[in-house]
Amino acid sequence: MSKKVAKRTPPAPAPTPAAPPAVGRRRWPLVLLLLWVGAFAAGALAWWLVGRPFDPLAQAAPPPAAMVSLPGGKFRMGTPDSERDGHFADAPDHEAEVGPFRIDATEVTNAHFAEFVRATGYVTVAEQKPTLESVRAGLPPGDPDPPDEVLVPGSLVFVPPDGPGKHRVDQRFKWVPGACWKHPEGPDSDLRGRMDHPVVHVCWADADAYAKWAGKRLPTEAEWEFAARGGLAGKAYVWGDEGPGDGGAWRCNIWQGDFPWRNTGGDGFPRTAPVKSFAPNGYGLYDMAGNVWEWCADWYRPDTYVTGSRKDPAGPDSSFDPTEPNPTLPKRVQRGGSFLCSDGFCSRYKPYGRGKGDVFSAASHIGFRCAANP
Repeated sequence: MSKKVAKRTPPAPAPTPAAPPAVGRRRWPLVLLLLWVGAFAAGALAWWLVGRPFDPLAQAAPPPAAMVSLPGGKFRMGTPDSERDGHFADAPDHEAEVGPFRIDATEVTNAHFAEFVRATGYVTVAEQKPTLESVRAGLPPGDPDPPDEVLVPGSLVFVPPDGPGKHRVDQRFKWVPGACWKHPEGPDSDLRGRMDHPVVHVCWADADAYAKWAGKRLPTEAEWEFAARGGLAGKAYVWGDEGPGDGGAWRCNIWQGDFPWRNTGGDGFPRTAPVKSFAPNGYGLYDMAGNVWEWCADWYRPDTYVTGSRKDPAGPDSSFDPTEPNPTLPKRVQRGGSFLCSDGFCSRYKPYGRGKGDVFSAASHIGFRCAANP
């Protein structure tokens, strides 16, 4: 009997994996392209937010500057210290009287000055090429004219020396082409984070133009000192008799350390400070000591306190400074001192301290505030 052999069916071959669709293979270049575009867009956004040039005119307009109304009255102007350097002529002290007026609570800020420029298209003197005539006015008689290539827009910037030693004023300030209110330390600097700092690199003519646009004026020297004293009489500072840093709390923005080469910045600000960084005086006015020098309306003369009027004094009819090679160089009074003042070098941030400046000169420590009639 024969056996039937079962017929075996060979196993079916394993299915061959299907190839990925061609469209899937094409997605990878697209994904890489999208990633590259995204990275480029992110870099462009970062540059737009951080690295792009800062335009102060593109910033939001600030609220109007606050003003304080003062009643005026009689006060002791100047200092009785006969040992003071007569170079700035802030003695003798004398009784003066001013009528009622209003004055800005703070120095004019970069934000407020930008609003003025945006509205008027004003170009400051520092942004213009200086004329040969204006340069000649500040030169000693007989000095040769400067070459034309140095007659470029710019301003004076404080640059500390590398180390200790005796340094003339003209070695501390350098003429920096391109320095102006928008670029306080030169063309590589800007106002990023400084819109609430006082505007600098404004000469007297610039300050006067702003004041007229704002419907105001520059304060007289007597008005400024009356306001700075804050109702106090016979006090060493605008806040009283305590030293600027007594008790570990700084009361104004001045120099700490060894002038002019090492500033420790103990008050928190090696250069200008935002307005309202320190407590106001008795009249609610900020930075009446330090931060930046402030232009006044008066012409400068060293004998003003001897020959001038005592009631609503508006200053002399013209300027005269015998310490200059050209004594008739037109100068106006500056008040309040700056971040470069200190008791060891320049104590003119005290309420009686007088400063002076060529009406067409600007620098990195000079600003202003405005006044107005009541």
